[in-house]
Amino acid sequence: MPNLCLVLALILFSASSISCCTDHERNCLLQFLAGLSQDGHGGLAASWRHGTDCCSWEGITCSSSSSSTASKAVTITDVLLASKKLEGSISPALGRLPGLQRLNLSHNSLSGGLPAEIMSSDSIVILDISFNLLNGDLLDSPPSSSSSSASGRRIQVINVSSNSFSGRFLSSSWKEMENLVVLNASNNSFTGPMPTFFCIRSSSFSMLDLSYNHFNGNVPPEIGNCSSLRMLKADHNNLSGTLPDELFNVTSLEHLSFPNNGLQGVLDGAGIIKLRNLVVLDLGFNMFSGNIPDSIGKLKRLEEIHLHHNSMAGELTPAIGSCTNLKALNLGSNNFSGELGKVNFSKLSSLKSLHVSYNSFTGTIPESVYTCSNLNALQLSFNKFHGQLSFRIANLKSLTYLSLAENSFTNISNTLQILRSSRDLTTLLIGGNFRDEEISDDKTIDGFENLKVLAMENCPLFGNIPIWISKLKNLEMLFLFNNHLSGSIPVWISTLNSLFYLDLSNNSLSGEIPTELTEMPMLRSERVTSHLDIKIFELPVYTGPSPKYFTVSDFPAVMILENNNLTGVIPTEIGQLKALLSLILGYNNLHGEIPETILYLTNLEILDLSNNHLTGTIPADLNNLNFLSELNVSNNDLQGPVPTGGHLDTFPRSSFDGNPRLCGHILDQDCDDPVVVDAPQGSSRQGGYKVIFVIAFGAFFGVGVLLDQLCLSRLVT
Repeated sequence: MPNLCLVLALILFSASSISCCTDHERNCLLQFLAGLSQDGHGGLAASWRHGTDCCSWEGITCSSSSSSTASKAVTITDVLLASKKLEGSISPALGRLPGLQRLNLSHNSLSGGLPAEIMSSDSIVILDISFNLLNGDLLDSPPSSSSSSASGRRIQVINVSSNSFSGRFLSSSWKEMENLVVLNASNNSFTGPMPTFFCIRSSSFSMLDLSYNHFNGNVPPEIGNCSSLRMLKADHNNLSGTLPDELFNVTSLEHLSFPNNGLQGVLDGAGIIKLRNLVVLDLGFNMFSGNIPDSIGKLKRLEEIHLHHNSMAGELTPAIGSCTNLKALNLGSNNFSGELGKVNFSKLSSLKSLHVSYNSFTGTIPESVYTCSNLNALQLSFNKFHGQLSFRIANLKSLTYLSLAENSFTNISNTLQILRSSRDLTTLLIGGNFRDEEISDDKTIDGFENLKVLAMENCPLFGNIPIWISKLKNLEMLFLFNNHLSGSIPVWISTLNSLFYLDLSNNSLSGEIPTELTEMPMLRSERVTSHLDIKIFELPVYTGPSPKYFTVSDFPAVMILENNNLTGVIPTEIGQLKALLSLILGYNNLHGEIPETILYLTNLEILDLSNNHLTGTIPADLNNLNFLSELNVSNNDLQGPVPTGGHLDTFPRSSFDGNPRLCGHILDQDCDDPVVVDAPQGSSRQGGYKVIFVIAFGAFFGVGVLLDQLCLSRLVT
């Protein structure tokens, strides 16, 4: 019992000797709280205002500092408030917390500037304010205190990415950052020359990310002073000129990334061999020329090579086969030629992605590719490959994405029989091959159980839409346009429960539009749900005379049946397909009225019913389709006034031309005047198409660029 009393006494003595946070620290936190206009659901205010000891407040961590006195001083070391739905400004008071080491306010909606007191703090080691709405110049510090100027600031990590900071980086403002190791300033609006003086201030500086800004000029040769730099990223800027020789003196570099700039010149073999620690080389979307140097094979740690979208040419160096740790090789959209078999892929057992589309490679697919057992993406489209597919492709057990489009491969029946054993295949793009072959309607074809995208467009293929496609229960997108397919649209398409993108245009299909198409589950849902890997996905789109493939970041719900021989009426049940963004039925022989139920397609952005034999009036409630940005009902037998006073007023006259009985101000035809109807001239199908890209933000982009919120349609010109 005496011992127990002694223990209790010691506990009570220890508790009384540990101090709580100071009044100064509490006031600093409350000043920060007062500057917030939104505090998530109020939890922060409830915690902070009603607590007696701010060391127990939400997001606050205190630590004891060693002291020779009987008591230990307690100070706030961490303010960690990431993803708290905070809005408002950052108070300068946080910079006056004397022991604060880690400040994390990332992933909120904080606005205004970053107080100079925080950047000039003598105690902060890690600062993360990424993913907010902060703006202004990053650093406009007040006069330095004597302590900071003597020993330099302690800060090692600064992450200000994904904000709206602007202005230039000035060397004088960063002169006391002697301990800086990491700076992530990506995804802002910084301007001026690319800064490199961090390396001079701090010998330990190892990571610089300046991506997605507005830096311009050349890559400065001073980058060669960064002797400890391991990661250098400056993609999506306005940099120009050549890579300086001094860059290759930074032998510590592991990640070198300059894509999406205006850099040019050739890859210096004598320089690149010095980067012996390089793991990632990304120079895509620039203007580099010449060939890949043989010395690339000396970089034994190299895992990724991205040189796509440049002007490089010539045959591939066999030295690529010596990069035995290579996982990704992307050489797409260049001018490389010769046989791909120059590279011995049998040594690249770790290779997961091979992308050489949009070049001029010839010959057959090299057999050594089929030894890359970990390969999951093989993109060979738009080259000059020929021959039949080898049965050895079955060795690629991990293959999920295969693009062979627009080459000269033959024997589609053999190709399908071989590929059906690729159980993990989710995307198969084989259009633009198998010229004038008959598509197999073999009911015994099975496999492809995981296939989500099937593209067999622009061959042209003969025959009916094959019944074996009905077995593809996970299919989400089907491209069969620009063939010579005949027969009717099969009703079993409605049993493909995940299908939301259907393009059967520019064929010779006949009969009525099956009512069963309006039963497609995914198109009847409120929202399309796709499980595709959008990082590597490319959509085939017919632009005439041959399709183009576009990389996209979102997929629209689309039904394109134009330029066939379809007859009958548009099913009234069409209004059940609520997810549709594009409905394109032009250039057929449809008759009857425009069904009122189309008004239920409230997500519709594109409606093309042109060049049919539709009658009746234009439904006035089309004005209520608020997202409709393209409308074409031209060259029909519609009559009456074009509805006015709403959304339809924004469309051009060409949307309604070719309907002699239509009237209204947009057609310069008064509805009170008698209408003189000329004999119908008829309309012939046109072979040319124009691709309209409808982006959620209304922006239009050219061929080959990355598209956000892409919605694709084609209007006959």
